[in-house]
Amino acid sequence: MSLAAPKLIVSDVDGTLIDSRERVSRRLREALATFSAGGGYFALATGRPPRWLFPVLEQLPLRPICVCANGAVLYDSDSDRILTTRALSPSAMLELVGSAREALSAHGGVGVAVERAGVSAFDREAELFLVTPEYEHAWVSDEHGMGSEEEVLSQPAIKLLLRNDKLTAQEMYDLVRPAIPADLAHVTFSIGYGLLEVSAPGVTKQTGVADLAAILGIERAEIMAFGDMPNDIEMLSWAGRGYAMGNAREAVKAAADEVTTSNDEFGVARVIEALYR
Repeated sequence: MSLAAPKLIVSDVDGTLIDSRERVSRRLREALATFSAGGGYFALATGRPPRWLFPVLEQLPLRPICVCANGAVLYDSDSDRILTTRALSPSAMLELVGSAREALSAHGGVGVAVERAGVSAFDREAELFLVTPEYEHAWVSDEHGMGSEEEVLSQPAIKLLLRNDKLTAQEMYDLVRPAIPADLAHVTFSIGYGLLEVSAPGVTKQTGVADLAAILGIERAEIMAFGDMPNDIEMLSWAGRGYAMGNAREAVKAAADEVTTSNDEFGVARVIEALYR
């Protein structure tokens, strides 16, 4: 296939694949079904852990392999199987939290949470998502586990979450990122309010998509990717063709090859439909 007809299409979820009502449009479902029927592979690449994917997967015409937790996990949604994981070690997380707390000391400090891989998307949430008592949830969570910072950071995690409700994510990033060496961890964010997402060094959606492409035997030039937030930048700039959504941040648009319309204006569907004209 040429670049105009990729072998693999990869899409971010929030702000990209789903609209502002968290729905996958009928138009996009039909476009994905056409692409899949022609022999193409489709995958999700998201900051979400596997356990948060099924409200989206239930709207799709297929059950894809998913790049989860910003590249830390490859998850086969058809068989509910974790294929690969790339985790932060407890010692690295302890160092990370200390550096972040110092960087944010003048702004109210930091709350800490972790996502662990487990073996299934249906493992108990309290075993997969653990928070410290001072962690201010950025979304509704009723079944998380709770423990001291020592307990929360005692096991490897696919993602470390740093929370400060007095700052935006960009403000947190500007303060924390310089304090975290690249060989210790990768720091990014995917929402506007004060929450940073930290992965093992070098782990991004790009590395997750590259792992998937290697499994499928697909070259980088044969991949098309879509995204809207800073945690998509590496993936969009690496893929054979990277598309930023019309609602994307300016830094994301600058990293992409093209800009499509917003997630509420069928941005992903428009590009896929154009492959068949």
